[in-house]
Amino acid sequence: MEQGSAREGVRPPYGPGAYAGTPATGRVPEQMRGGRSQDAPLVRGEHTHGEPPAPRVIRHSVRGQILQALRAALVDGELTPGQVYSAPALGARFGVSATPVREAMQQLATEGAVEVVPNRGFRVSERGPRELAELAEVRALIEVPVMLRLARTVPAERWSALRPLADATVTAAAVGDRASYAECDRAFHRAVLTLAGNEQLVAIADELHRRSQWPLTAGPATRRADLLADAAEHTALLDALIAQDLTVVQALVREHFTGADG
Repeated sequence: MEQGSAREGVRPPYGPGAYAGTPATGRVPEQMRGGRSQDAPLVRGEHTHGEPPAPRVIRHSVRGQILQALRAALVDGELTPGQVYSAPALGARFGVSATPVREAMQQLATEGAVEVVPNRGFRVSERGPRELAELAEVRALIEVPVMLRLARTVPAERWSALRPLADATVTAAAVGDRASYAECDRAFHRAVLTLAGNEQLVAIADELHRRSQWPLTAGPATRRADLLADAAEHTALLDALIAQDLTVVQALVREHFTGADG
């Protein structure tokens, strides 16, 4: 990592959702590795007879892909709390220049995931159980009343439409993919809260949810069994919402936030 050689940094996290807008092929996109496969677009200045030059990859797109990859690395624990990482070292690992990495890290700094260390790079923020408990409390204050109100007003067929999202959390949990599970988990909660018709509520709740998914400084890694239990709560909650069983809904919603994982 940063305190070792220049090549020691975060491994590019592969799998679903590792790079925004790219298929989960288990490979870094060619335009981010410096190489080019037979089907990859030409880089700037490259030309072959009979083929028009392809447009360059927009820097904002690369920055977005790096941001998604770094967020996944945070959730997976590949970026160690307290460790300092430089943009050039991470850029070399991802096969891109330091600029999109630095821009992505600046975004993570505004979110509180990392801290800027002048002339060195970025330190992954250290956090303890108290911060996680506080985040869970704030999320519960925001989401629980909304979910209980929606449980009384939203018809069963609209809840049924969310079934694929709940199933996606189960699928990600079954393979123990923490990064993919984090994305699916937030997608499910966003879809539920979107039914309230309040975009500001959804944005604030999603940001709190994202922060609650960062690993603790000295805590154990999230186990596959924990992910499965959390995903099962999504499924049970959706079943109760479809059945309009308000007593069960209330119990499940409060239990879900007490666990602080979903």
